[in-house]
Amino acid sequence: MSEPYLPAGLPTPVPERNGLSAPFWQGAREERLKVQRNPRTGVYQWPPQWIAHDTQTFELDWVEVEPKGVIYSWTRVWHPVHPALKDACPYIVVVVELPHAGGVRMLGNLLGDPRQEVVIGAPAEAVFEHHNDADPTFTLVQWRRADGPFDRPAGNL
Repeated sequence: MSEPYLPAGLPTPVPERNGLSAPFWQGAREERLKVQRNPRTGVYQWPPQWIAHDTQTFELDWVEVEPKGVIYSWTRVWHPVHPALKDACPYIVVVVELPHAGGVRMLGNLLGDPRQEVVIGAPAEAVFEHHNDADPTFTLVQWRRADGPFDRPAGNL
């Protein structure tokens, strides 16, 4: 992707000072989608936390997951939430559920026509939008509708 979806002037997303989300942002730079998983139980979690939700331990790994999911929810934004977005509306924000990652859900922009029809349950795939001219450089995980049916793993959804 060469053109950014949203205009310049928005705050640069960077990992927290404590580094909690650094593996996610590094994975995005490498075009790999990463989430946390408890290595003992296999339970995935998002957003990142220091403690595993299921065991209340500090045992968490960052693992690469398939950058595909289904649209769980969405909204079309008509009113700018930041001054840099005053001419960018409308745009679509989606919540994408990742069946191959235990059903965790990620928030992001849906690329394409901002007036497109959005269908709950429609397949979506991650798009890694590199901002190499920024200082520091960063990569956003955006979403686009995927063609064809989505292969859901057995036992999910």
